[in-house]
Formats: sequence, C-alpha cells, structure tokens
Amino acid sequence: MPLLGLLPRRAWAALLSQLLRPPCASCTGAVRCQSQGEESLQVAEAVLTSQLKAHQEKPNFIIKIPKGTRDLSPQHMVVREKILDLVISCFKRHGAKGMDTPAFELKETLTEKYGEDSGLMYDLKDQGGELLSLRYDLTVPFARYLAMNKVKKMKRYHVGKVWRRESPSIVQGRYREFCQCDFDIAGQFDPMIPDAECLKIMCEILSGLQLGDFLIKVNDRRIVDGMFAACGVPESKFRAICSSIDKLDKMAWKDVRHEMVAKKGLAPEVADRIGDYVQCHGGVSLVEQMFQDPRLSQNKQALEGLEDLKLLFEYLNLFGIAEKISFDLSLARGLDYYTGVIYEAVLLQTPTQAGEEPLNVGSVAAGGRYDGLVGMFDPKGHKVPCVGLSIGVERIFYIVEQRMKTKGEKVRTTETQVFVATPQKNFLQERLKLITELWDAGIKAEMLYKNNPKLLTQLHYCESTGIPLVVIIGEQELKEGIIKIRSVASREEVAIKRENLVAEIQKRLSES
Repeated sequence: MPLLGLLPRRAWAALLSQLLRPPCASCTGAVRCQSQGEESLQVAEAVLTSQLKAHQEKPNFIIKIPKGTRDLSPQHMVVREKILDLVISCFKRHGAKGMDTPAFELKETLTEKYGEDSGLMYDLKDQGGELLSLRYDLTVPFARYLAMNKVKKMKRYHVGKVWRRESPSIVQGRYREFCQCDFDIAGQFDPMIPDAECLKIMCEILSGLQLGDFLIKVNDRRIVDGMFAACGVPESKFRAICSSIDKLDKMAWKDVRHEMVAKKGLAPEVADRIGDYVQCHGGVSLVEQMFQDPRLSQNKQALEGLEDLKLLFEYLNLFGIAEKISFDLSLARGLDYYTGVIYEAVLLQTPTQAGEEPLNVGSVAAGGRYDGLVGMFDPKGHKVPCVGLSIGVERIFYIVEQRMKTKGEKVRTTETQVFVATPQKNFLQERLKLITELWDAGIKAEMLYKNNPKLLTQLHYCESTGIPLVVIIGEQELKEGIIKIRSVASREEVAIKRENLVAEIQKRLSES
C-alpha cells in the first residue's frame, strides 16, 4: 500500500480502469474470464513498473553555490567583523547615523541611474504587479529615501549587500553579491568642506586597516566634461566616453582608445586629444597648471571644477592628508549620477614578500558628489546636494585573507573566556549551576554537552579553541567550598573560594 501511494492520480486512474473493467459477455455474475484477468494484471504491472522507475530515477544534482557568490566560514566572519567594526567606528566618530533600505527596489527607481552599467542589474520576476530589481548600490536607495521622506540634511552610514550581474573575478575579490560600506553627507553646505571630510575618512580607514601604502585619486566631473567639450567630443557621447575612460585602471590607453573610436564612433584626433590629458596627474600644482591650459581655461564648467579642487586641496592640507591625494585627469567614475568631485583609492604596489602573490584588486574605496540624484525622485525636482564614499570591503577582505594565509596566521572563531569542567562523573548539575553564575555575570563561558565528559577531552577542547581559562569542580572542591582555576596556556592551577569565583575571573580577564 505505501508503494502504491507513490503513484500519481493519472496512474491510479489507468490502473483502476483496467481492474474495474466489466466482465465479458461470456462470463456470468461478477466472475471475470481468465484471459481478461491476466490482461488486467499485466497492465497493472506495466503501470507500476513505469511509475516506480520514474520515481527512482533522479537527475544528477551537484551541490554548489551560484557563480560570483561565496560562503563565509566562521574564520572568514571573524576577519570580516574586525574590518567592519573598524570601518563603522570611523563612520560613527564622524557623526554618522546608521540606516538600512530594502534589498530590492522598484525597477524604475534604479533604471537610468548607472549609465552603461544598468544592464548589470538583477531583475526579479513580477510576483504581485510590481517590477523589481535587486539594489545595485546603496547610493540610489539613499537618494530615494531622502526624496520620499523629504529629508534635507543627513549624515548617514549604511552597510549592506548589493548585487551586480557582471563577470566575477574571485581572485581579485570581485563578486556578483558583495557587501558595501557607505558614508554620505546630504545637505546644503559651504563648498568642499564635506568633500574634504569624506577624503579624511577614507584615509583614516585605509590607514587603520594597515593594508600598505595607498593613494587617493581625485578629479571633478565638471573638469571631465569640460575636457571632453574642449577636445571636441559631441555632448551626446559624454557619458559613453566617460564610461570608456573609467576603464583605464583595467585597460591600457590603446585599448580604451580603440573602444572609443571603433565601438563608440569617436573621431581619432579627438581621442588623441583626450589621451594628452588623461596622462596628467599630480598635486595642487597641476590644478594651477590646468588653469593656464589653452583649452580648459576657455570652458566655464572646467574652471568651476578647478576652483573647487583648489579649495579642496587647502582643506586637505589642514587635515594633514594632502600627500595621499593625487589630482588625476584619467579618473572618470562611470556612474551617471556624479556631478562634482570624484575620488578613488588604490593600493600602491609594493615588492611582494617571499611566498606572496602580487595583489591586483583595483580600487579599494571610491565616491564623489552627486547633487542631482535626489531631485530625480522629487516630484517638483527639489535637489539635495550629497557627497559620499564607499569602502570596498570584499577586496579589502581578500587582501587581508591572502596575507593571513601567507603568514600562516590562525583565527580564533569564538570569544569564550572560561570553560567549566569536571574530572568526575555525575557533576552535570554542579556544572550547570556554575556556568549559569558566569553567564549571569556577563562572562563568556562554555561546557561540553555530555553528562560525564573526560577531563582530558575537556582540556583538549580548550587548547584547540583558544579558551584561556578553565574552572574545575569535583567532589573535593565541592566538599571544601572551593573552585580551581586553570590557565590553559601555562597549565597552572590555583584554588579559590567558591564565592570569589566571578570576581577573580573578572580580574584575570581585565589583566590579560
């Protein structure tokens, strides 16, 4: 009966139609003829065999995760949490408030905000009358939030996952699902003060993570557009050419030039003029030099951008970070919503140590000013000027992970401070009382989930997981009203009064 229960409704119908067939004319009463009975049994057997075979045959199923994603082990999570803690503490130090937005937005909220990259969005199937997409970044949802809630001034940070349907490069820390850490300042303020603070935050975080020497490239979207106009790029091609220039950190100039000319229809002589500019990089002296440039000095937009960069470098000097900043005319930032200052942090290549592979992960932080994005969501087009930055956590995590691997560093995956152990049987109740006392005092404690664990097993567990202290209770300790405290590292044991246990442990932990 259980076997027959596996049959779908159609198979039951076929089987019953044969078994319940009326007897032939030569038969009397309810008795079937032998030939018809045999025929019915054969049909039933054939149906059963085919259905059971279909049930037993399963397609080959390979357990794996989707391309461009990753699982994070407990060891990975420890490293990640340390990185995030440092990043978030810096954001809070600068007065930011935390917030979150949905993992998916209305598709129309995200479209036409990312230029050529809009094709990388993950669209969701229509489930209830709404066309949706997974969020591509944290900036556009923030702008939507400001417009929807009529917020005119806000300093916020946001840590969350985003999704991009691009070709992943795991060896460079590039994924289709990844975490972003954003800091943004929204509101009308005097020029370049918030922008300079964003660059200061980037320097603080990258210095704190001790990733090595780094450089932050800065430019201004108005200078980029002014450069295009001065070089003869048609205005209709500004964003497309900007997207090509943005690839200069991944492609050689000749390949970028080929893309602009062959694929985007730019005149070769115009591309060559752009090539003269994008090779320029330096400090505030280059800003002064560009004021004298015969082409750029004739463009109002470019001059506005240069004026702001000059002021920006004054503030960067006061913050003590000017030497970390380079005015780089090759920096374009391909996203459509940028309107002013743009910046991108890269790690400077240093000679690799023995056993290390050269790391080529691209930018590790980036951002810029986007004064028009909020107005795109406001029915009346009211603008809220914004500037912000995003920390590339996945790439930073990849770098830290590789360095730890090279050095053979081990990561402790728990924060347990004390282990409750016993050398004797039938002491579960006493261990439970003891661990409850520790938990209630805010001490991180563990014990084995066994009635009668062996002492050696308990001590080995402490050594393998890095738990620093063991409290031991047995018949002798219970009788004398004491507890033994054992240091896992030195293996030294001391006996203390039972009532002094919590105070003694807290003292030891504060000293370690």
